[in-house]
Amino acid sequence: MKPFTRRSWLSASAIAALISSVPSAFARGGVASGSTPWRNWSGGVVANPEGRFSPASEDELASYFSKTSGVLRPVGSGHSFSPLVPTDGHLVVIDQLTGLLDHDKQALKATFAAGTRLGDMGPILESHGQAMYNLPDIDRQTLAGATATATHGTGIDFGCLSSYVTALRMVTPAGEVLDIDADSNPELFAAACVSLGSLGVVTRMTIQNRTPYRLLQNSWVAKTEDLLEDFDNIAAKYRHFEIFPFTHSDYSSALSTQHTDEAIDNPSPSVEEEAGFAQMITQLSQVPPRDRLQMVNAIMSQTPPSQRVDTSYRILANVRNTRFNEMEYSVPIEAGADCLREVLRTIIEKEIDVVFPLEYRYVRRDDTWLSMSSGHEDHAAISIHRAAQFAHNPYFDLIEPIFWKYGGRPHWGKVHSLDARALTKLYPHFRDFQEIRASLDPTGRMLNPHLSKVFGVRT
Repeated sequence: MKPFTRRSWLSASAIAALISSVPSAFARGGVASGSTPWRNWSGGVVANPEGRFSPASEDELASYFSKTSGVLRPVGSGHSFSPLVPTDGHLVVIDQLTGLLDHDKQALKATFAAGTRLGDMGPILESHGQAMYNLPDIDRQTLAGATATATHGTGIDFGCLSSYVTALRMVTPAGEVLDIDADSNPELFAAACVSLGSLGVVTRMTIQNRTPYRLLQNSWVAKTEDLLEDFDNIAAKYRHFEIFPFTHSDYSSALSTQHTDEAIDNPSPSVEEEAGFAQMITQLSQVPPRDRLQMVNAIMSQTPPSQRVDTSYRILANVRNTRFNEMEYSVPIEAGADCLREVLRTIIEKEIDVVFPLEYRYVRRDDTWLSMSSGHEDHAAISIHRAAQFAHNPYFDLIEPIFWKYGGRPHWGKVHSLDARALTKLYPHFRDFQEIRASLDPTGRMLNPHLSKVFGVRT
């Protein structure tokens, strides 16, 4: 069998083997006749809005809010897997609100329009002697969407993206333009940094950055149990450390990242790598889940390590050519390993036919009210995935109660089923957020059915 590395999982041609090997079981939502539908990135969330409004300026947006009525939902890149956007009202599209608006060379801060894609910010910041502290695995999201859902990267020393916001501007449902920071209004700021788009439409954000830097990333395969037993020690040695446990296997792919001054060396996955991965997936798809363990272990144990060096934003984020749906929960660090073990064991015991690896990493606590890691302790984030061509609900519905068992909090942009009653018990400031939301949007203009359930609002 040809060699392959973890990076082969990012290849469209390799994943094609997975998609074509099993008939599609994913029923997409219906589209009302005569409407112009909206779909999220994975295609799993569909809406038929009455209309769309794309403001070219904050003044246009404020005027639109003050002169109209009815339900409005902001939309960025549509990269959330949860139904945050769908409405039969109007979508507010922030695609025209993009670009660098201001920067402070001394303080290493930069203000961007909220519709700017994360993937576009790296080169712009670099040209001004700045770089973001961290990035999520995918950087196609808008700045507003990523922070509204507390999107995060990897590393015990790094909080979610929202924790690096130092100021923001928001247009409320009444058309009022608010400039918010921790000094002027600390409670509103703590709520607005992770708002699920329920308080208004954020139009710009100021981000705390650092000087540009280069990263060395190493990938290798090891026994999952060995990695979990030594996870804290390994994580302490690197700027970032995470593992990708393979289903129906005893092995995980490990990924460490650290600062370096080495020359850039970041080639794309080779044709040989892609061929090796495609061959593996084709073979696995033909083997019943209960019979895969020995085969997957044999393949994983022969996987060679890999290494790459590049500018920070080219290492921290990846290109994901494969559409998928995702569920992610964070649990207290001390419960992380046991929770992951139970998820992996359940996949084997229930013979779940999934080959997508899981993801396990640490995230630092922060002071925003609704992020997964808000509060007094750091968290372990655990993600499960399902290729978009397959029905994800049977798999996710089986695993989600395991996360609840360990006190898990859902990632707002990922699939989850929790309502206000459950969420109030998980977030100390959840009722505080509900009060602020009700004061800024007493008529519920910014709510859709999903958010009404999340915040316990009767519609």
